[in-house]
Amino acid sequence: MKDPRIDPISPEERAEPVVVVPYDPAWPGAFELLRDLIAPILGELAAGIEHVGSTAVPGLAAKPIVDIDVVIRHADDLGEVARRLAQLGYTHLGDLGIVGRDAFRATPDLPRHHLYVCAAGSAALQAHLTLRDALRDDPELAAAYAALKRQLAERFRDDRDSYAEGKTAFITSVLLDERSDRRRAQRHK
Repeated sequence: MKDPRIDPISPEERAEPVVVVPYDPAWPGAFELLRDLIAPILGELAAGIEHVGSTAVPGLAAKPIVDIDVVIRHADDLGEVARRLAQLGYTHLGDLGIVGRDAFRATPDLPRHHLYVCAAGSAALQAHLTLRDALRDDPELAAAYAALKRQLAERFRDDRDSYAEGKTAFITSVLLDERSDRRRAQRHK
């Protein structure tokens, strides 16, 4: 198990089995509640607050944990953003090896979520938005992703890291396909 000081998943959550559930129409409301809590304290530092991950895709099965990206204009603002989020009880965990995306652990009294702060234009932010939008735009792709996640959750019920790693090839494929599609579209303009 990873060092809990740098693990975005709380020890309690890590001890739980991986469970993928049918889409819950309450997930957008949970995002909105969290956005409405975070936005006022960050003020002008937040260029945007995005609902990302599987819970942001209507109809997609997911782990019942909302993923949120706070978009900041400049990476230099991260220190002040972390200070303000700490006022809400968030713990800054650092980038966890993903440049341009810092993780924050929430207090257990909030709806379950993972909070990330990403600089505008960062590769991590672009990957989150590209995957979300591709899944929203292509029901067949979303269904294939849901089937993969259910299979992985069954196989790696007690191993969150292997579950996450099992999705990597699919996600990478989607991101590469989307990049190729954008290049083709630009050539034909």
